Amino acid sequence: MCVIVSGVWVLSIFALTVISNGILSYGAQHHSKSSDIFHHHHNVFEEPASRSGPYFDISASRNVTALLGKTTYLNCRVKNLGNKTQVALQVSWVRHRDIHLLTIGRYTYTSDQRFRAIHNVHSDDWTLQIKFPQLRDSGIYECQVSTTPHMSHFVYLNVVEPTTEILGGPDLYIDHGSTINLTCIVLNSPEPPAYIFWNHNDAIISYDSSRGGVSVVTEKGDSTTSFLLVQHAKPSDSGQYTCNPSNAQPKSITVHVLNGEYPAAMQHGGQAKQPRFYSLLLCLCLLLY
Repeated sequence: MCVIVSGVWVLSIFALTVISNGILSYGAQHHSKSSDIFHHHHNVFEEPASRSGPYFDISASRNVTALLGKTTYLNCRVKNLGNKTQVALQVSWVRHRDIHLLTIGRYTYTSDQRFRAIHNVHSDDWTLQIKFPQLRDSGIYECQVSTTPHMSHFVYLNVVEPTTEILGGPDLYIDHGSTINLTCIVLNSPEPPAYIFWNHNDAIISYDSSRGGVSVVTEKGDSTTSFLLVQHAKPSDSGQYTCNPSNAQPKSITVHVLNGEYPAAMQHGGQAKQPRFYSLLLCLCLLLY
């Protein structure tokens, strides 16, 4: 009986030892795999230079917003593309709208002369130049590397047409002696216009003319605003005023300088309301009385 009990006790200790070793072994293996995964991600995301194959530098291959008609560039930076001892890899640009191959390497493969491949020797940048971009050129362009399977990075081109607005148009009524204050806003422009000209009746306004009292203030930002101020307005200041930005279509407004034809009550902050409204109001008062 004592022999049987002793045997059972020995077997129990042996079983517990095996189970403990198995748990420790599993834990060690699990920790080792976790460490491998951590180091793998560390190498991929924080040390891309250690990669053996080509990869895209996303920071230098971003989406582009271009002005209508102004030459723009789509860039694709490919790292570790290879050297002369390896299989020659090619970088191509493909337009997704019609799956049209535009460039291969430094060669242009389209009859549209607006497109051109640009690449400097020993550079990682493969650039697609687009001259006179049109609104229809907006869309996805694929930078492709001829690996097996091929690698792709997508760049979105957005071609925008800036617009011009003048507040208070199309007609503005100003009391004689007041200040003409015109506000022109250029919208949808990824970069400010190089200049904004103001015209009065098709002649460029001179800010240092003998007339005096004429000034312009321009504020540049996400939208560009130009303020034209003409002090002590007189009838000769009436006419068409045009805001003409360098990167957008011009916009015009007609200014009427009143010479006592309408009561001063029509004035509101140097600007007048439409006289038709007051004529109708006067007729209504006469009918009521």
